[in-house]
Amino acid sequence: MHFSTLQFLLLLILSVPSILASDNQLRIATFKADATPPLGSPLCNGNVKPVMEIVTPLTARGIVLFGDEQPVAMVAMDWVGIGNESFDQFRRTIADAIGTTAERVALHTLHQHDAPGSDFATERLLAQHGLGGLYSNPEFDTQTMEAIAAAAKAAVITPTLVTHVGVAAAKVDRVASNRRILGPNGKVSLQRQSSGGRNPAAAAAPEGVIDPLVRMMTLWSDETPLVAITWYATHPQSYYGQGSVNWDFVGMARELRQQALPDVPHIHFNGAGGNIAAGKYNDGSKENRPILASRLAEGMKQAWQSQVKSPISASDLAWRIVPVSLPVSSRLQQAELQAKIANGTLPQKERLRAARDLTFVTRMNSGHQIPLTCLSLGPADILHLPGELFVEYQLAAQQMQPDRFVTMAAYGDYGPGYIGTQIAYAQGGYETGIVSRVSPDVEATLLQAVKRLLQDR
Repeated sequence: MHFSTLQFLLLLILSVPSILASDNQLRIATFKADATPPLGSPLCNGNVKPVMEIVTPLTARGIVLFGDEQPVAMVAMDWVGIGNESFDQFRRTIADAIGTTAERVALHTLHQHDAPGSDFATERLLAQHGLGGLYSNPEFDTQTMEAIAAAAKAAVITPTLVTHVGVAAAKVDRVASNRRILGPNGKVSLQRQSSGGRNPAAAAAPEGVIDPLVRMMTLWSDETPLVAITWYATHPQSYYGQGSVNWDFVGMARELRQQALPDVPHIHFNGAGGNIAAGKYNDGSKENRPILASRLAEGMKQAWQSQVKSPISASDLAWRIVPVSLPVSSRLQQAELQAKIANGTLPQKERLRAARDLTFVTRMNSGHQIPLTCLSLGPADILHLPGELFVEYQLAAQQMQPDRFVTMAAYGDYGPGYIGTQIAYAQGGYETGIVSRVSPDVEATLLQAVKRLLQDR
């Protein structure tokens, strides 16, 4: 076969990352794409007003790492959730763009509520019952998916050498609080949601079980910082629901740090914040959003200033995968869900939820598995998990490897909804009721998988 000069150059360009990675030198590419929905698009899975205005743009931000094997990517989006078929398709499209497999792409959302969600299968099911376009905007979702892949593809043409990794953690003051306040009988007696501070009892109650630390990993080329990645576990809502697209206080905090270090891309991931919110410290007022943002940004700043750097090479990178099939809640029966979707007398939100339930149940019952992954990079282990995980999973993972920097990004595959601990399902409360699609057995399944990810090094 004969190649023209142009064809040869194209082949050379496309092969650059793999050629460079063969010398035991770690390399990185960072990218960013717009993910702002157009006016009229559904927000928060159709549970709030559609897009009326754009307050801040939404973004997808990511890194691609080149080590001794195929590239790996981590992507964080300012969306409420990407689940089921969309989760698979987004990852495949990004993987194809950077020359890797979908299992080596970790995709997460920050879970802002004034933001869109996506699940192509659920949207198709709803369209069959005259409810298309109420849950999501699939055309826009596809455009965004392709824009992210294009940004990643352009970025990996010229990856940058990484010589050092930095890790740090710092306390965040007066932001996170547990949403589930238990009474003397061990049951949830007070549900402290994102703006729970309006209720004097909720504001007075203790913070409860949280992870108070924001964790940071940085990558450097000698003395030049290349990226700052942070993780913090909390629902990111201060107020929402009026059609005003924005990235809420977590995005504001990220932007404050980006402005302080304009040449360093900042990427933020939501940790296991399913049962965590700013409720104790948030009254839902507009004035409180920048206050919460400044507190989180201060924690990020302290982490940046306290980071410990160490040399890094390609051989210090490992990517592990443990696929799991999550146990489905016994209350979710396929025939009943199908009847709900078809019942035009039911409220629209109930039918939309039934479609999301049915999509997840069908996938799990068919044997589908969700990949849990872990990136080990020098002193750091970064776990990628699905759903709205309770913070106890994050704390348990850290206890498994107390001598290492262990952090967790949740809100991967959004299909399962809330994922509580086993005991939480007996305690009552919002999260373990109709919005969780898994059974109490999920704790054993996930903790076993997390243990494998952290120990199979």
